[in-house]
Amino acid sequence: MTLAFKKILIANRGEVAVRLVRALRDLGIASVAVHARDDADALHVQLADAAVALDATGPSAYLDGARLIDIARAQGCDAVHPGYGFLSERADFAQACADAGLVFIGPTPEQLALFGDKARARQLAQQCDVPVMPGSSGAVTLAQAQAFFAQQAADGEQAGVMVKAIGGGGGRGMRAVLRIDELPEAHARCTSEARAAFGVEGVYVERLMRNARHIEIQVLGDGQAVASLGERDCTLQRRFQKLVEIAPSPALGAELKARITQAALRIAQAVGYRGLGTFEFLVDEQSRSLPYVFIEANPRLQVEHTVTEAVTGLDLVQLQIGVLSGRTLAQLGIEADKTAAQRGFAIQWRINAETLDAQGHARPASGTLSRFDLPSGPGVRVDTQGYTGLSPSPHYDTLLAKLIAHSPSPDFADALRRSRRALDECRIEGMATNLPLLRAIGERPEFARQAVHTRFVEEHLADLLAAAQKFEPHPGRAPAHDRAPAVEEEADDPSRPVVKAPMAARLVQFEVAVGDVLPAGAQIGVLEAMKMEHLL
Repeated sequence: MTLAFKKILIANRGEVAVRLVRALRDLGIASVAVHARDDADALHVQLADAAVALDATGPSAYLDGARLIDIARAQGCDAVHPGYGFLSERADFAQACADAGLVFIGPTPEQLALFGDKARARQLAQQCDVPVMPGSSGAVTLAQAQAFFAQQAADGEQAGVMVKAIGGGGGRGMRAVLRIDELPEAHARCTSEARAAFGVEGVYVERLMRNARHIEIQVLGDGQAVASLGERDCTLQRRFQKLVEIAPSPALGAELKARITQAALRIAQAVGYRGLGTFEFLVDEQSRSLPYVFIEANPRLQVEHTVTEAVTGLDLVQLQIGVLSGRTLAQLGIEADKTAAQRGFAIQWRINAETLDAQGHARPASGTLSRFDLPSGPGVRVDTQGYTGLSPSPHYDTLLAKLIAHSPSPDFADALRRSRRALDECRIEGMATNLPLLRAIGERPEFARQAVHTRFVEEHLADLLAAAQKFEPHPGRAPAHDRAPAVEEEADDPSRPVVKAPMAARLVQFEVAVGDVLPAGAQIGVLEAMKMEHLL
């Protein structure tokens, strides 16, 4: 049965909420936005047909599923679109929507429960004859994680494990651990971040693959048939947060691309997948025994869906809504078991209100956007919630805008030149951003050749930060937060040192008492900013 949606609640915020408002407007469907107290001036609130305030501040406002459902019913909505993050992968929320007579724009509750449990997803992949990285079969305690680390070393493997949240995604609740003495802190931080961002605890561990590429397959299913909309290369990251995404991958060989695509489709077909889903893999083409492994599936719209839209000419949000309204792939013009045709290359650059310090830690910025001029022209798209005069809340992730450059040319260099031009046209003032770092990455010869891996930014950080200086608004001058010491003395009482947070943040843990004597550089607490935790 095909449904005709008339009004949809957008259970999200930021640029994805803006994206959804516009997609619904194009479809002739009314939109209802929601906003936390600290999002009252947000762009999605201004653009939606209606907006309802939530009686809370920060991420917790968007995690109150019962309140969101009450609003949807009171506003006469037919469906709820969760966007990504927050409740987008929560099976209990999807089921609650169904129980309330609302269509959840996403996979079934059963599929969300399956893919939301990363360990169960790995088991499914193995049943579908898809290789996975050796890892735990479910959530682990700290002691079990330490035993797994020791076992990898005993087996002669290069030391290192990944600690990952059982639920969620987006790089949150995830740490690479190279030494066993780093495990307690990583286990605690991943558990805490997952609880705060997704409302789900529990972490698992798997072997760390070094020098890998991160490849993902965009899948669309109607509950019976599945199809690939192409792959994306998300290799360039900082601490497992993607910085740059490319479609299609300029570096992946045709034979391995076909194998990975078929692996993703087998997993999706095995569960009768419905909606949009991204199936993610790590790739090491130099390995004879394990050239690729499945790592997880994100059963939702992805941040980087834009580059797939650019090279295919398809609107993924409208396809997602079409499937959930009961239309088949054939009715939507998508051929089952095939990969959609693609033209040229598209590159997405994530412009974040943050900078990286010398240790690779992201430092969220705060302030008011006094200038926010973003590029345009042929082949350039910008998805953003920013505007001049906006003061972004420190309680959410740092993403300000997604800059997408597309060239229909079969030569990746053409898309890269367009990207460089677009990055050069950006003018953002009032708060620090990672634009200088992105421009430095775009100038690297390794990026032009795509001779990169997931730890490339980490390994070349010193050179990248040095190169980024020439792209700073004031070349040669470090960002203010890098110049300020973490400990300052009060002018009126030099004998009493004051510990100052290096960013706008919330103190979630304080580990010392008045009178304690600490060595220089000792940890005294934990800050939470932009949904990530930072040691103080």
